[in-house]
Amino acid sequence: MNRYTKRLLVFAAIFGLIGVGLGGHMAGAGSPTLRPVHAHALVVGWLSLFSWSIYYQLFSVSRRLASAQTWTGIIGTVFLVIGMWIHLAGALEALPYAVTLIIYIGGGTVLIASYILFFIIVLKQKVID
Repeated sequence: MNRYTKRLLVFAAIFGLIGVGLGGHMAGAGSPTLRPVHAHALVVGWLSLFSWSIYYQLFSVSRRLASAQTWTGIIGTVFLVIGMWIHLAGALEALPYAVTLIIYIGGGTVLIASYILFFIIVLKQKVID
C-alpha cells in the first residue's frame, strides 16, 4: 500500500465514524439539524477519500500531484465539515461570523481545488490498449 492510499484510508475511516456517529445522534435526538454535516462527512469524507485511495492503489501517478491532491482533499474536507457544523449547530457562537465563514467556505474552496487536481490526474493517466 502506498502512502497516499494509507493516508486517505485513515481519514476516510475517521469520516465514516463521524458520519455514523452523527446519524446515530440525529436518530436518537429526533433532530435533522445536522443532516447536511452528516451527508458531507459520509459522501465527501468517507466516499470520496476512499475512492481516491483505491485509485492511487490501482494506478501509478505523479507523486507531486498525488500529494497535493491528497492533502487538499483531506484539509478541505476537515474544514468544510467543521465549518458546516459550526454554522448549522450554532457551535462556538463566540467566534465571529466572518471566522466561521472562512472556515466553511475556505474548506469548500480547498476541496474544489482537490477535485480539480484529481480531474487533472485522471486526464494525465495513460491509456494502455
